[in-house]
Amino acid sequence: MTPRRRIETMEKNRAKLIAAARRAFAEKGFSTASMDELTADAGLTRGALYHNFGDKKGLLAAVVAQVDEEMALRAQELAATAPNDWESLLAEGSAYIEMALDPEIRRIVLLDGPAFLGDPSQWPSQNACLETTKQTVGRLIANGIMKPVDDEAAARLLNGAALNAALWVAASDDPDTVLPRAIEAFLIMAAGFLAKEPPRCNAPV
Repeated sequence: MTPRRRIETMEKNRAKLIAAARRAFAEKGFSTASMDELTADAGLTRGALYHNFGDKKGLLAAVVAQVDEEMALRAQELAATAPNDWESLLAEGSAYIEMALDPEIRRIVLLDGPAFLGDPSQWPSQNACLETTKQTVGRLIANGIMKPVDDEAAARLLNGAALNAALWVAASDDPDTVLPRAIEAFLIMAAGFLAKEPPRCNAPV
């Protein structure tokens, strides 16, 4: 097998394992998902799992990264339809919180992810979100919409608030009731950064 074919095969095997693990973790949860079952579902062996991810936790990290990146893209796509940077910032944060109602996201990213992988703010996917928020905050400060605060500090606080609100919704026994409370508080907190009266942005119903 040529080096190129070997790399292509490894990438395909990696994708198969992530897809199988994503199904298993969403349906059964990380702790009860069987490695033998998910590798069989992928048509591969435990050896392929260990080779690509080290262990089951490494596979979870890859699945969490994939789902979390998809969440960020969905939130950014919704934010892109907003009429200005301020409403875009609020829409992105609100969308991220609202995704806590999605069963797959709730189980994999917001419940099992922190339980087995530690502080979500340290995940690489969260760092990518932080950079996007920092850029938006920088423009808002430059245009006099937000107070002249440190852009990284503001971005970290805003992202952290959205993340923790999503974690709260996911862990709640009644997430549908908690969600509007979480989004309302997020919007009020964000408004504290404004240098002037904010453009109108209503919380999702």
